[in-house]
Parts: sequence; C-alpha cells; structure tokens
Amino acid sequence: MDAFKRSTPWISADLSEPLAEAAPRSARPSAERPLAVRPLAERPLAERPQAARPQAARPVAEKPAAARLAAAPTAVPAAAGKARGSSPIDVSEVTIEGYAQDIVLRLYRPQGASNLPVLLYFHGGGFVRGTLDDADAASQFFAERLPALVVSVAYSLAPQFPFPAAPEDAHRAALWVLTRARAFGGSAKRILAAGHDAGGQIANVLAFIGRDRGDVRLAAQALFAPMLDPSLTRLGDEARLASDISASECAACYRAYLPEASQRMHPYAAPLESSRLAGLPPTFIVTAQNDVLHIEAEKYAGRLIEAGVRTHVVRYPSVSHAQIGAHPEALAEAVRFFRCCFEAGAPC
Repeated sequence: MDAFKRSTPWISADLSEPLAEAAPRSARPSAERPLAVRPLAERPLAERPQAARPQAARPVAEKPAAARLAAAPTAVPAAAGKARGSSPIDVSEVTIEGYAQDIVLRLYRPQGASNLPVLLYFHGGGFVRGTLDDADAASQFFAERLPALVVSVAYSLAPQFPFPAAPEDAHRAALWVLTRARAFGGSAKRILAAGHDAGGQIANVLAFIGRDRGDVRLAAQALFAPMLDPSLTRLGDEARLASDISASECAACYRAYLPEASQRMHPYAAPLESSRLAGLPPTFIVTAQNDVLHIEAEKYAGRLIEAGVRTHVVRYPSVSHAQIGAHPEALAEAVRFFRCCFEAGAPC
C-alpha cells in the first residue's frame, strides 16, 4: 500500500469479474407511502437491564451533550476471552445517554495495553435489527490485530427510533471517546470508524457529522458493504449476482429508517447524493461480488476520489453481503489500511 503515501487519491480493486450492470429502472422498487413520523426529541430512558433494548422513553429536561457525556459511566464487565493471538482481550460494557434512549457501548481492550487507537464499530442489520453480538467477530479481530480499543455501539434501531437517532447515537459515542477513552487505555488523538451494512453508513455519516460540527476528527474509516443510497437506483441485478439480499428488503429497511420522503436526500442519510465529500477521512470501502449493493459502494468510492479523499476499494469475489462483514481477508486488509494511514501521516 505504498501508493497511499502519494499526495493524489487512488483506488485499487479486485476486478477479476466485471462490474454487474445496474438493474433496469423499471425493475427497481417504487416509492411507497412513508410511515408515520415518530417524535425525535432527546430523552433518556428509565433504568433498565443492561442486556435488553429499551422499548419506551420518558421525557426529561434537555442538557448539553458535553455535560451529559463528561460524567463517567460505570463499566460493567461483560466477558474476558482469549483473542486469536497471544493477547487476551478484556471485554466490558458501559451505558451512556444516546439521542433518544440510553445506548450500550461494548469495549474490547487488549489486556494491559494503553495509548491505543480507538475504533468505533457499528453492526449491520439494515437500520432495523442487529446486536452487539453480531459485531463481536470484527470487534475482537480489530482489538487484537490492530491493536485498538474497540468501542462497539448499540445504536438505536428503526422503526421505533428512525433517522436521525442512529447517527446521533454514533456522534454521542464518539464524544464519549473524547472524554473517557483514556480511562480504558485508548487515545482520543487517533479515532477510527468502521461498520458493516447499515453500520457502514453510520460510520461514514459520523465522519460527516464530525467534520461539520468540528468536534470529532476521524483518522480513517472502513466501510464494509455499506448502504449508501436510499433511492436504490444503483443496485446490481439480484439474480445475476446471486445476491443474498434483495432490493425489496433494502426498500423496507429504508422506509422504516427514513419515514419522511424528504429525509432520503439528506446527506446524513444518503451519502452517495452528497455534494460535499471533501474533508472526509481516508476511506477503505469493502464490497462483495454476490451483493446487489456493491455497485453503489464502488460508485461512492469514485465520488470520494473525485473529491480528493484518499480512497482504497477492494471487491471480494464469491463472497456475499452477509459474509463480508466478518471476512478474514477483508478485516486483515482494513487493519493494513489503518496502519498505512498512521504511517503515512494521515490526520490523527
């Protein structure tokens, strides 16, 4: 990856198989009636068992985010296991106040390590499902191989908590990292983000928010088969690709996550439509050949390059959308990419 050290953006990809043609417009799902809008006023939840996702919120007086996040949550040990190598990984959980409810952060720390880069990880599930357990394999991998303090985020899910709850939860998790990572062996000077599927979009949108608000500065990001285009106009042919996800499934997820039609063009919900990509961190985009979403992700990589963002994209053949999130080769390439960013002097 020496090419990354050049001043110009670059792209590399496994193109042993040709790009699939986008599905004909007539075959794409048509817009459907939006769901009812849910209120998004900021409100934490009553005390709840840590393992359960809350179902109802109670209103409270709104407080500045910085004041809420400065308080140190109590760490609750979740597990302590042996990593793939020789270093055990300590796993614990903390609960912080999110945008619409309390959210859980699961922390993966190489035992005894300090001054680690911090990687915020976001699980997949199409914005409507998914758990911290789904992110465990990737989180363990990054914690050991990078190594890093990995903060896996249980962001709010639609339709109960639609946009912008999930990206705002991501931002609150990043603010928590700025104030509390050092207590868990992390360095707030080197923050990374990664995610799979919907989590890939959330990781990317965190970079948008941090850039726009000027508070969270990501050193790099890795997006695994990200969902980037609510219009669904750049999908591959499902049958030709033998894709494990369909256009109709993607459409249902977006309807739940973005109940108002106007939201589907917001840059924090539709990164591929954004006209302001400059200033984003170095980006690694991972795509899977057997996935209808790989065309839009590769299109986004091209747009990042046009905007001057250092970009690396790799498509993995004979891999499905579900598999790519924990694909060992893709995870290892992400580790190499992150290390390259540090070595090349990327902002951190």
